[in-house]
Amino acid sequence: MVESNEVNGQIKMTPEIVSCYKTAKTFRLGDRPVSALSFSDNGELCVTSSEDDSIHVIDCLEGKQKSTLFSKKYGVNLARFTHHTNAIVHASTKEDDTLRYLSLYDNQYLRYFQGHTKRVVSLGMSPLNDNFLSASLDGSIRLWDLRAAGCEGAMDVNGYPTVAFDPSGRVFAAGHSSDKISMYDLRAWRAGPFLTNQIDQGVAGWKGISFSNDGKNLLLSTTGNSHYILDAYDCTIKHQLVGHTGSTLGMCTEAAFWSPDGRFVYAGTSQGMLNVWDTQQEAFELSPFKTFNTPHQQEGTRVAGHNPTTAMMVTGGDVVGWASNFFFAIHSCKIPTMSKIHQNEKLTICIDRGGTFTDCIGFVGRPGEAGYREFVVKLLSEDPNNYKDAPTEGIRRIVQLATGQTISRSQPVPTQSIESVRMGTTVATNALLERKGERCALLITKGFKDLLIIGNQARPKIFDLSITKPDVLQQDVVEIEERVVLLNSAASQETVKDPHTLSDVVKGISGEWLKVLQKPDINLVKAQLKNLYDDGYKSIAVCLMHAYTFPEHEKKIGEIAKSIGFTHISLSSDIMPMVKIVPRGTSAVADAYLTPCIQGYIKGFVSGFDDGFEKGTTKLQFMQSDGGLVPVNNFSGFRAILSGPAGGVVGYAQTTFDSKDKTPVIGFDMGGTSTDVSRYDGHYEHVFETTTAGVTIQAPQLDINTVAAGGGSMLFFKNGMFTVGPESAGAHPGPACYRKGGPLAVSDANLLLGRLLPDYFPKIFGPNEDLGLDINIVREKFAELAKEINKTTGEIKSLDEVVYGFIKVANETMCRPIRALTEAKGHDTSKHILAVFGGAGGQHACGIARNLGISQIVLYRHSSILSAFGLALADVVHEVQEPSAEGFDSSSLPRIKTRVETLVKQCTDKLLQQGFDASEISTEVYLNLRYDGTDCALMTLKPLSPTDWDFEGEFVKLYKQEFGFSLPERIICVDDIRIRGIGKSFPSKELTPREEIERRKSSQNSDVKALEESITSVYFESGRDENVPVYLLHKLPAGSLVHGPAVIIDATATVVIEPACKALITSQHITITVGEGEKKKVTTEMEPIQLSIFSHRFMSIAEQMGRTLQKTAISTNIKERLDFSCALFGADGGLVANAPHIPVHLGALSHAVIYQMNYYKEDLQEGDVIMTNHPAAGGSHLPDITIITPVFDRGKIVFFVASRGHHADIGGISPGSMPPHSKELYQEGAAIKSFKIVSNGKFDTKGVEHRLCDIPASYPGCSGTRCLRDNISDLKAQIAANQKGIILVKALIEEYSLEVVQAYMLHIRRNAEQAVRHLLKQVAKDHQGHDLVAVEHMDDGTPICLRVTIDADDGKAIFDFEGTGPEVYGNTNAPESVCHSAIIYCIRCLVGQDIPLNSGCLEPIDIRIPKLSILSPSETSAVVGGNVLTSQRTVDVVLKAFEACAASQGCCNNLTFGKGGKNAETGKTTSGWGYYETIAGGSGAGPGWEGKSGVHTHMTNTRITDPEILERRYPVILREFSIRKGSGGKGLYNGGDGVIRDIEFIEPDIQVSILSERRVFHPYGLLGGEDGKTGLNLWIQSSDGKEHPVNLSGKNSALFGKGDRIIIQSPGGGGYGNQHHSSPGIVQKAAKTLSNFVIKAGGSLGAYKDTSESA
Repeated sequence: MVESNEVNGQIKMTPEIVSCYKTAKTFRLGDRPVSALSFSDNGELCVTSSEDDSIHVIDCLEGKQKSTLFSKKYGVNLARFTHHTNAIVHASTKEDDTLRYLSLYDNQYLRYFQGHTKRVVSLGMSPLNDNFLSASLDGSIRLWDLRAAGCEGAMDVNGYPTVAFDPSGRVFAAGHSSDKISMYDLRAWRAGPFLTNQIDQGVAGWKGISFSNDGKNLLLSTTGNSHYILDAYDCTIKHQLVGHTGSTLGMCTEAAFWSPDGRFVYAGTSQGMLNVWDTQQEAFELSPFKTFNTPHQQEGTRVAGHNPTTAMMVTGGDVVGWASNFFFAIHSCKIPTMSKIHQNEKLTICIDRGGTFTDCIGFVGRPGEAGYREFVVKLLSEDPNNYKDAPTEGIRRIVQLATGQTISRSQPVPTQSIESVRMGTTVATNALLERKGERCALLITKGFKDLLIIGNQARPKIFDLSITKPDVLQQDVVEIEERVVLLNSAASQETVKDPHTLSDVVKGISGEWLKVLQKPDINLVKAQLKNLYDDGYKSIAVCLMHAYTFPEHEKKIGEIAKSIGFTHISLSSDIMPMVKIVPRGTSAVADAYLTPCIQGYIKGFVSGFDDGFEKGTTKLQFMQSDGGLVPVNNFSGFRAILSGPAGGVVGYAQTTFDSKDKTPVIGFDMGGTSTDVSRYDGHYEHVFETTTAGVTIQAPQLDINTVAAGGGSMLFFKNGMFTVGPESAGAHPGPACYRKGGPLAVSDANLLLGRLLPDYFPKIFGPNEDLGLDINIVREKFAELAKEINKTTGEIKSLDEVVYGFIKVANETMCRPIRALTEAKGHDTSKHILAVFGGAGGQHACGIARNLGISQIVLYRHSSILSAFGLALADVVHEVQEPSAEGFDSSSLPRIKTRVETLVKQCTDKLLQQGFDASEISTEVYLNLRYDGTDCALMTLKPLSPTDWDFEGEFVKLYKQEFGFSLPERIICVDDIRIRGIGKSFPSKELTPREEIERRKSSQNSDVKALEESITSVYFESGRDENVPVYLLHKLPAGSLVHGPAVIIDATATVVIEPACKALITSQHITITVGEGEKKKVTTEMEPIQLSIFSHRFMSIAEQMGRTLQKTAISTNIKERLDFSCALFGADGGLVANAPHIPVHLGALSHAVIYQMNYYKEDLQEGDVIMTNHPAAGGSHLPDITIITPVFDRGKIVFFVASRGHHADIGGISPGSMPPHSKELYQEGAAIKSFKIVSNGKFDTKGVEHRLCDIPASYPGCSGTRCLRDNISDLKAQIAANQKGIILVKALIEEYSLEVVQAYMLHIRRNAEQAVRHLLKQVAKDHQGHDLVAVEHMDDGTPICLRVTIDADDGKAIFDFEGTGPEVYGNTNAPESVCHSAIIYCIRCLVGQDIPLNSGCLEPIDIRIPKLSILSPSETSAVVGGNVLTSQRTVDVVLKAFEACAASQGCCNNLTFGKGGKNAETGKTTSGWGYYETIAGGSGAGPGWEGKSGVHTHMTNTRITDPEILERRYPVILREFSIRKGSGGKGLYNGGDGVIRDIEFIEPDIQVSILSERRVFHPYGLLGGEDGKTGLNLWIQSSDGKEHPVNLSGKNSALFGKGDRIIIQSPGGGGYGNQHHSSPGIVQKAAKTLSNFVIKAGGSLGAYKDTSESA
């Protein structure tokens, strides 16, 4: 069997090919002759029906009978395949004349079609959908739909009837009256035929009609000695096919048929011959140009047909040599010279195995070049009834298509015609998401057993009381007794001279010196590994402290493990030799967890082929997450996470980005279950540390960001707002239209609005997977939702308006992260091309582009399989990387060059070994650079010239683009040296559309009406349009210009061209030019759709302010820890939107704005900017400086913008301005109630210096700020952030008007207010009107008392803190704004869903705080502990009153240590260093959830410094960082455990301070749950080799000596419920409160979001 040349997807037959047919196979079937045969759409199966009432299924590919079914009761005739491979329709011949819909899978009837009263003699299946026609001897023709048993309609005719669909499926022909053929439009067939023609000469004995593939001709088959070719438009006879002898016929004939390309006609004869006519000959009478013998000599060839996809014919006849036996024959041809590829040509096959579909493309030649040929196959990723492995099956089909060979599924696929196979796979991703990887164990340095569980100690969602973190991948952990430490840390003041002369000191790969404190005990390690092996572990990961630079200990353990028999060993030093043990460790574990899965899959895959892969005659390559291909032997699990989507990025980059025009491209991949966004500007953007499914991985990955759930994003109406996602309907149950009982989703909205057309969507739904999308259930569900929305809002919105509202909100939801992705890196979003791919992208492309201001959209012709096609364009890569630890300057450059040369040679040699010529190999040299004292390393590419080593210039350029400034006085540090070797297997030809568009400007054809496939109804912004044309993409010639509104249908995608847009069709692309379009006028009246949109727009302003602040700030706190907040306020000072980085800032900023409004009154002008940080003026603690800028419109203040950032130092008695023992406010640094830092546009530098330096230094024992330069830089960054906010606010006003913007500001506040009122009413109902009362005590005994009184009717509440203790002579006093922040945080947690965080949240709450109490102290009281400790204890009180959950650790465990500063005795200031961290603990359990161990809770979520970074920078050894087992309270649900953190100081005279709570009073359990354990701070004094533990208590400071240690044991969380019996009330409450955990994908946006929520 071969497939001949293909044109527009059809087989192109030639006389040479037809002449070579021969009988390849015969089957002896049944007892009676065959009456009909039919092929499946893909040509793989053939079904026959016989007069003995049998149905036989033949596997055409393997040439064998697959199954036999019988219908003795009803009889069988006219068996026809539907579009569903496992289902047929057949007519009955007994009892009645019912048509039957039969499943071949289980021999069950799916449906019956009743109506005919006599025998059915003709069936016509629609090529487009599930419609079919039947013609009966009762004189009727009926139209049916497989999805419904009832008849769609009937018409009466005379004579012997016959029917056929034309190739479009829109027209059908009916032959009747023995001489007439009528044409019907399927859309209006009840109106009668639009054309009836009488055949101009009599035709005797006609039995069937069929259209040619182009629809221009009709084949009229007869029982006589001629068949006829008719003109389909007027039924004139064009050819009479003579020389035929009619077959012996019973009830019908199927002996005449077209070749798939419509050139040849074949007909069986009564003598058992097969005649072939060539219709391209011009004569009227055509004689057969070829006649074949068939095995049916005795009684003739009864039936025949041509396989639709291969050069194969099937004939059926009567007896041959055996009395009463039936033979069935397959005829094929094999002509090497006419096959798809020549003998010396080789295929490259690219495969993307996705979650639902596997896309395959095979090709010969190079894309875009002459002679390029391709073969495309799309199949289900899982179809166990038909094949074991989808990629193997796809390759088998492509090889068959390309070579003409018949390859049985039971035989290995031959590889001699394959040059290489390139694959992108989701095997690793799915194993990670589903936690179905290899069972593995981790070996790690002693003291760090729980390190990967704790991670960076941040929780995923700051407002979830039920903290949910994905499980770690390792099933067991073994601690190795070994330790190396770094000498001469960055902060060391006692550097070791000549370290190479010391014993046990070694130099690491990075150039750092290390001391080996303890070598691993080989015998002990062997025993530990043997125990693991005996427990069944075959895969291990090894990750030891500082192995990135000193891998010897890891390598030794690896050797031992190999000798024991472990089959997979992942050494962190091999996997990714970069500093940071946590991500390096998780990467190593991920490799140990995933690589065996990959290897197992590859082994199974290779077994499906001959030995070509094993011999190396056929290459097997896999796509990595970084967008490069690697040989199969180098493919590892942790580099495979983005293997699938990476191909799509390469695909759009190579087919959309124009190297001459250089317009950057945003990739928008919207599928059914996710929406991914990326960017390409001529270089692939990589990230080097990302978190996927809760696992942080250190590896180069393309910056691909999952920003939404795609077509499966669920739709809600919550709290008066339209909400889209983030929850997803997934693939199962999927959207409501999938017929699986799923929820309403974006796809449903598109379906109802006419943007998805069911007729063009696969029929794969319903119990038998043979139904289309269900629009009825969608309409029903949306009608219910619209009724609820109209009832809630009091409006009367049409169904269309409601549904379109969700589309608008969905578009805006996706636009927010796209803006963030581009603008975060300093790019203008509007100056990009939008490259759209994925099945759902085309429905949203115009709306997304319009919202973003993008004017051009590009869709490549392979957009639906772009990830597979991208593999064809990808390069083979080999990377090597080494750590470094030196500055970049003229003295270090020679050493760096030497190392680069060595690594380049390694890369080049590897690629040469893979068969590349030297001319095909290039290398890219990268240095991972950062400024000294910062954490922001940028991977910097070497300039192109071989002699140009100006890395400094390139780094500064990158840094300025990313952050807006440079630090010329700082040393540039080299963290890593990375070489990326590239093997160019495909010299790329320009595949982008720009040049073709230019060429076609003068020849565009906008008259495409004749090409309209149909008319449909679509809803747009301006309303519903009933006359939107539908086009099939393959029928639109290049140069066609389609004006919107229109719908263009591709094979697997729908593209909506909105009004005012136009689409130009080129040879490879659809290029859409986006017009402005019509917008509805928005009024000041509250409208829920606009409410949702404005909520996004206001929040976007706050987020973009935050991005600007992060980019332009200089300090680590703001730039890297994101310890800041930005917010938008109304003219009344009320909060409108606050990007929620820091919970303790929530609501507090509003106090600062209102204070300044009252302070200045009318004395604020445009160009004024205010600086403040005083607690009495709405501040929190002094390091948090707030910058406030009024927004003016026509001379009046209409809004305020503000940013608050934590400054590294603002003076006071200790570095960092957070002293644990402060008693007065002045001891904590500069305190500023109000200062115009900018007046009339001028920055007051002297005023800043006076307030930050002079005034604080005037107090006893205090100094001014220790980093004025950084302070000023960060203050200017805050001012710039505010300016960004002003620009965005004014743009919003320009777009909608001031009145509308301010109206929606108030609407959004009211919306939040209503959500809180609803919560309070529910709480009042649950507590039956009783007040909620709670008391908690600070460790010094100070009570915090709360009584909550709720008005159940109004939803109002009084939070009365009467009885709270007085302010203390210490620093745990908390300003009122902190108490407000704690309450708004608790309210948001209790609401349990996203609501706008604004001043409306506190509108129904009356907060009463006694003056001069610990929650409302005097102006001079110290407050630094109030912000970090009392805030936590206030949350404890509120949640206790509401009985929401047990107490969490109630503390931040603030630890500071350092040297230098002002000497209290001499007054002299010495330079030094300081370090500050907060330490995790246990979270409280609650109804339905266990507390989490080792996480931050409530008012903080700061990350902790990686152990290796800590030791690299400071003279310390981290001895232990583990979970404090048993410290969580027991209960029905147990509280989380705290942690143990043990730090040793290796230099003398280090000042160590601890500021903590819960060292006296236990974190409470709730409803019978036990309390968590209190914390403990120990000072381990070392003297003369002896250790002496001393309790430091909760708040203390001491001078530690060399060898001294501090051990912090943080509190656990309380338990919830009695562990011995369960209360029904608790279980019921648990069902209400458990929340879903949504796993986030990686990418720079995910990293930023994680960091911002853990600031």
